[in-house]
Amino acid sequence: MKDYFVRPATLADSDVLVHHRIGMFTDMGVSVSDEMGDAFREWLAEMIPAGTYRAWLLENAQGEVLAGGGLSILPWPPGPRSNEGRLAFVYNVYTEPNHRRQGLAQLIMNTIHAWCREAGIHAVALNASPFGLSLYRSMGYHEAPSPMMFLGLE
Repeated sequence: MKDYFVRPATLADSDVLVHHRIGMFTDMGVSVSDEMGDAFREWLAEMIPAGTYRAWLLENAQGEVLAGGGLSILPWPPGPRSNEGRLAFVYNVYTEPNHRRQGLAQLIMNTIHAWCREAGIHAVALNASPFGLSLYRSMGYHEAPSPMMFLGLE
C-alpha cells in the first residue's frame, strides 16, 4: 500500500475530522445536528492542542484524505485488563465510501496501535460499528461484557 500516506491530524484538519465524525454516525443510521458538528469543532480546538485527542489521516498520492481515526487518552483506574492507569479509547475511524474494503481502516488502526506502544499505552478500547466489527476482531479485539449505560442529562 505504498500509494498511501498516514499523517497526524492537526487543527487545520478540523473540517475533515468533523466530516468523518458526522459520516460515521450517518452511516450507522444515527441522525446528527449541525450543532453537533460545531460542538465537535470547538472540542477539537481544545483537545488537540492539549494532546488529549490525537488523530491520523490517510491520504492518497494526490493528497486526498480517504480515511482517518483518532483516540483520547483517558486516565483509567487499574482493573482486570490493565494496571497501567491509562486507556486509549479509539473512535472516529472512518473511510470514505468509495474507498472501503481496501485495508485503509486497518492502516489507520495499525498506526494508532504503533503510537500507543511508543507512548507506553497498552490498553486500547473502542465501540465497534457493525461495519468495523470484522476488522477489529481480525486485529485481536474481543467483545467484553460491559454494563456501560448512558443517560443524557439536561
